[in-house]
Amino acid sequence: MATVHHWTGLEAKALRLALRLSVRAFAQQLGLAIATVSKWESKLADTEPRPDTQAILDTALGRADASVHLRFETLLSEMTSPVQNAGRRRVAASGPRAWEYESWADDLDRVLVALSRQNFAFADSLLTRWLGRFKAPELDEKGLYLFARSTALLGDLKRDQGVVLGPLSAQHSYASARAVFNQLDIPRRVAQLDLSLTVVTEMSGKLEIAARNYESLTVDDRLSRRDRARARLWVGTALSKDGQHDYATRVMTAATRDFEDLTEPDDWSVAHQKLALARRGTGDLTQALHFIDIARSSGTTDSPMQRVRLDTAHGHILLSDAATRDDGLLVLGQAAQAAAQYGLVHQLRSIEGIKAMSEGPTGPRQR
Repeated sequence: MATVHHWTGLEAKALRLALRLSVRAFAQQLGLAIATVSKWESKLADTEPRPDTQAILDTALGRADASVHLRFETLLSEMTSPVQNAGRRRVAASGPRAWEYESWADDLDRVLVALSRQNFAFADSLLTRWLGRFKAPELDEKGLYLFARSTALLGDLKRDQGVVLGPLSAQHSYASARAVFNQLDIPRRVAQLDLSLTVVTEMSGKLEIAARNYESLTVDDRLSRRDRARARLWVGTALSKDGQHDYATRVMTAATRDFEDLTEPDDWSVAHQKLALARRGTGDLTQALHFIDIARSSGTTDSPMQRVRLDTAHGHILLSDAATRDDGLLVLGQAAQAAAQYGLVHQLRSIEGIKAMSEGPTGPRQR
């Protein structure tokens, strides 16, 4: 919900229009003279209501429903834009007002929830709302921070959708966010973007480069212990994809111990999923099934993405044994259906690749 820390006639007019009231009706609702409201409307940002009247306006905005708040935010943004104010003095510097910062931060929290549920359309609409409204050069440090966080989350959205490379890709968004965090001198965020960019490198098939980059990030003091442990796990992921399954198992096992020490159950579960695939790669299907059973029974997340990943790994392991091949195809089919439903393009491609390899002339093969 919008909050105004300092009312002028401009905000008051935006509130009246958002409430869809005439000047007379607005004045009556506030218990003020029509002349007072008329003065606000004529002078706009050049006049300020008295302190007691500021409180009245706070109450009127606070009692308004969500649709009024949305109209208020939109109207105020339009009224304070350079196009609408050509030739008119602005009372504040370019960029967001205080209430806009709060709304922006709230929307980023909503984006995180939407991404965890793979609700990409809603997340994209929230991010576009802010990234399309402001440009980096017009923002102060707080605005730049929100801008960079929004850009990084846009990268997460594109990554989860499988848009890895190109001008409108995860790589482009991550690089842009990294540049802003570097400008703001926030090393932890820069390092987190280095980690995200390495994920892009791995997803694009450059496994040796990704493994080296992950390795350097496992000892990077800019990152938290959890992020360093995740980097260690992903070293193993890249190595396993590159066929180095035994070495990958050792690295992943170390990461698993880290997650246990850190009391990170979801990461611990994911680590077992990755270990399962590494053991499948060596042909040790007994251990692979053991690890995937742990992952399936221990994960606490209800993320569609993680469910698809678990089913894909499980199906891949089952498909590697002629005795469980039909079960594997069934599980992979369910995973493909969920991936298509949520727009998880990268996961869908992975499932199709697993199926294609299993249908080769020699039957199921190692990935």
